[in-house]
Amino acid sequence: MLRTILTILFIIVSVALSIIVLMQEGKSAGLGAISGAAESYWGKNKGRSMEGTLVKITRVLAISFIVLAAVLNISRF
Repeated sequence: MLRTILTILFIIVSVALSIIVLMQEGKSAGLGAISGAAESYWGKNKGRSMEGTLVKITRVLAISFIVLAAVLNISRF
């Protein structure tokens, strides 16, 4: 029973992680780095923006993905 719940949770975390990663912008600054646009107010305060929130959610989901994968692998026996 517990293995089934963990498997379902693992699938949900996997799908959510995929969606969150696809929602993020690329890390390359492109031509904006030449003119200094990357050093604007929004570039310095990314932790408080939507991009910063997506990065935090990605970290949490990635850690939970790894932990669930390890637990499911150990409980296989």
